[in-house]
Amino acid sequence: MNKLSYLLSTAVAVGLVAGVAATPAAAKTQLTVYSTLQKEVLTPYEQAFEAAHPDIDITWVRDAGGVIHARLLAERDNVRADVLFGVPVTNIVSLARDGLIEPYAPKDYMKLQPMFRDKNNPPYWTGLEMYLNIVCFNTVEAEKRGLPKPKTWADLANPIYKGQIAMPNPTMSNTGYGYVHSWIQKMGEDKAWAFLDKLHDNVSVYTNSSSTPCKYAATGEYAIGLSTDLTGPFLKTKGAPIDLLVPSDETAWDIESTAMVKGSKNPEAAKILIDWGASREAHQLFNKYYGAVGMDDLNNGPPNSIPNGGSKAQDYSVEWSIDNRTRILTEWAKRYDSKSEPKSN
Repeated sequence: MNKLSYLLSTAVAVGLVAGVAATPAAAKTQLTVYSTLQKEVLTPYEQAFEAAHPDIDITWVRDAGGVIHARLLAERDNVRADVLFGVPVTNIVSLARDGLIEPYAPKDYMKLQPMFRDKNNPPYWTGLEMYLNIVCFNTVEAEKRGLPKPKTWADLANPIYKGQIAMPNPTMSNTGYGYVHSWIQKMGEDKAWAFLDKLHDNVSVYTNSSSTPCKYAATGEYAIGLSTDLTGPFLKTKGAPIDLLVPSDETAWDIESTAMVKGSKNPEAAKILIDWGASREAHQLFNKYYGAVGMDDLNNGPPNSIPNGGSKAQDYSVEWSIDNRTRILTEWAKRYDSKSEPKSN
């Protein structure tokens, strides 16, 4: 029986942990891990870790980064999570500011590429994998509609793309916000908002999920989907007629990372998982699903990954994106929310 659980509410998570504790398996350490990763990768990650550490059982609580942040704030006085694993670094930096992260340097920390290491000593987070924001471009539909491949982000403001673009909603998706804050940091406030005004004319829908725009492009519903290099390679490998484009003026990114939750009830087991996440063994596994991982000699990735993805990452300030998030998202919603998908309950 596959014991891997994907829990969407704290109440269910607490009930499951309590139920497990009452069984004979309670001799094992029960580690509660919050993650934003997809179940397709959590299953092999769990299997590899527990094969190496059979005395530890993982219970995954999976949700969006913003939801995880709100949950940890609500649980501050009754900590339920032990580890964050596969949570975007932008979320973890913000959580650290709120005093919710316990610094810890895993054993192989210094073997990771500098971009995958926190500058604090000891570090609050350790990088696992990097994803890039990309353009999923349906070549078949583009030919039918006479649409050229965009070469820069500014090209997406061309009226020729009117109604042909799907994009993640920045208020719902960390990927969507990544586009917006990276453009503002690259172009400057005035030019970026002017670009976003023109882009809005071409966008047909702002989706709640970061993967949906690429899926739309893969099926031809829209010619262009702004998404990540996590979804695109798998769709292309399955035969979708899409090209995966990174504009020449670089792109937004995030690093899915691991960190210890402050107040963890199982700190030693938490450290073991974080140590494993920084190991070469783990990064070899990560590289089966991601094109860019923390060990710099492993960046092959799955078929159709973006080659040398880390070199295409824009140099910007994560701290600035956090400091200005509320202001930017408020302005974005005021201007563009009319094309957003309905929020799910």
